[in-house]
Amino acid sequence: MPPLHPAVRRASATGLALAACLTTASCLTTAAGAPAGLGSAAPAGQAAGTPAAQGSQAPAGPGSGSPLDRYYQQRPHWGSCAKGPQDTAGRTMDGTGLQCADLTVPLDYADPRGRTITVAVSRLKATDTRHRIGTILLNIGGPGGPALQVPPVIRKAMKDVGPRYDIVGFDPRFVGRSTPLDCGWPVGTAWFSAGADRAGFDSQVALQKNLAAKCRAAGTSVLPRTPVRPHTSVLPHISTRNTARDMDIVRGALGERKISYLGYSYGTYLGTVYTQMFPGRYDRVVLDGAFAPGDYGPRMLKGSERENEKALADWAAWAANRHDTYGLGRTRAAVLATVDRIVAASARKPLQVGTGADTFRLDDTQVPALLFTATADDTDPARASFGEQMSVLARAADGAAPTALSPEFAASLRYLLQGGTEPSGVQQAIICGDVAAPRDPRSYWRDIERSRAAHPLFGPMTRNIGPCAFWDRPREEPTRVQRDAPALIVAATGDPRTTYRSSVALHDLLPSSALLTLKGANRHGLYGRYGSTCVDDEVNRYLATGKLPTKDRTCVKEPRTDRKG
Repeated sequence: MPPLHPAVRRASATGLALAACLTTASCLTTAAGAPAGLGSAAPAGQAAGTPAAQGSQAPAGPGSGSPLDRYYQQRPHWGSCAKGPQDTAGRTMDGTGLQCADLTVPLDYADPRGRTITVAVSRLKATDTRHRIGTILLNIGGPGGPALQVPPVIRKAMKDVGPRYDIVGFDPRFVGRSTPLDCGWPVGTAWFSAGADRAGFDSQVALQKNLAAKCRAAGTSVLPRTPVRPHTSVLPHISTRNTARDMDIVRGALGERKISYLGYSYGTYLGTVYTQMFPGRYDRVVLDGAFAPGDYGPRMLKGSERENEKALADWAAWAANRHDTYGLGRTRAAVLATVDRIVAASARKPLQVGTGADTFRLDDTQVPALLFTATADDTDPARASFGEQMSVLARAADGAAPTALSPEFAASLRYLLQGGTEPSGVQQAIICGDVAAPRDPRSYWRDIERSRAAHPLFGPMTRNIGPCAFWDRPREEPTRVQRDAPALIVAATGDPRTTYRSSVALHDLLPSSALLTLKGANRHGLYGRYGSTCVDDEVNRYLATGKLPTKDRTCVKEPRTDRKG
């Protein structure tokens, strides 16, 4: 899922932000001879993804003789999260009571005696030690969302049950404070539209090919070169299955026989993969905004067009009731016509917005990306921000002189169009390392053209080409669900990212799971973030008791006023 711009990401220090989502990255042979009991690559002669490869257990305890013992037996050296006097983010984490540590994991699980990388973890210790339940591990999605700062936010969401858990966040491999990868992209995301014509698509092919090449070059410079391994690329080892293996090392290093898990968005896919690779190693599992594994991959947005159109139309009705504020139209149809006019104008000539250093030009491959990003949240603050942005673009489409942008909108555009200062490319590296994408640009163009009649705005975006078309093939086959797993799946009926259909499909694949539905919300990510008392209470009841609801539950979106004031 396309990630949120940095201004929104920084909110995760004080409030939970999905790395939002969504989706929004050496053709090597399948690893042979992986150490037994890794849940890792298949033994020689057996394709990865077969039952034996996916169902292998984690290594036995100390003294098992596995080459992975040294990783499982390490113990975190908990201490300050601040890396130095200038580390304001680390000092902020220290102020919330978090402790931080670095764990060592193999770069390549098929070669556990080879190169290593670090995974940064944080912990908010249980305070109700008398009634301690265990440890819960967090992933906020992305892929590639850092979660070191998130445990205090989750503890607040967990209410009375929060003090009974050690709440652990981690930055997945090559993310944040773990061994980092930065592809040095000139843009913040790879998720753009193909635009209105073949020229726009051709420009996207060139851009996406360049983004893949930048990651390929960056992937060989992450680790120090040695005479023995002068050119070690990390890209073949960036995958969900390897992150799941890292998670199990975190579990072992924490001294836990089983670990609970809370995952949002892409984190639901990671959690599902963990249950398949390490059965018996997990306790309570919450999957919020869930993917069915078959829906996850480089083209995971394909099929979400109707949900995004519905979310956009609902926002248009909201904006129409506030025409005096935003000036976009007095009816839903009029607001949607304004949106179409903005996109059409950007196709004729890039729209210029902002002044001074914050001057930006947006064409018809970029404007739909802004629209798409805004559809995943139907709360009033998010809708108001969207309304302000569309007002700016509408004036630009009418040829009005540019005016100064709000700091938030300027930060959004800076990230989208220029990449900002944050590392880029890890999201796509994970996705491309998980599932192979079609490689022929012509197949994408045909799909885009077929989609235009039914979905003229979002079809060219959800079906556009991406960096994975120019990536080396994944080292392993994608994980298939072949084991039941009791989990609580949380889903909104109008989720525009991981669609409700996908959550239902995962529920069907896991017969022991329970489905908690929020009806009437166009929202991606619910628990502790959306303000649904019904959803939060149901999740917390499960985390407290370990007992899933005896039947699926449905909550209803709590009413909010539809008119300003």
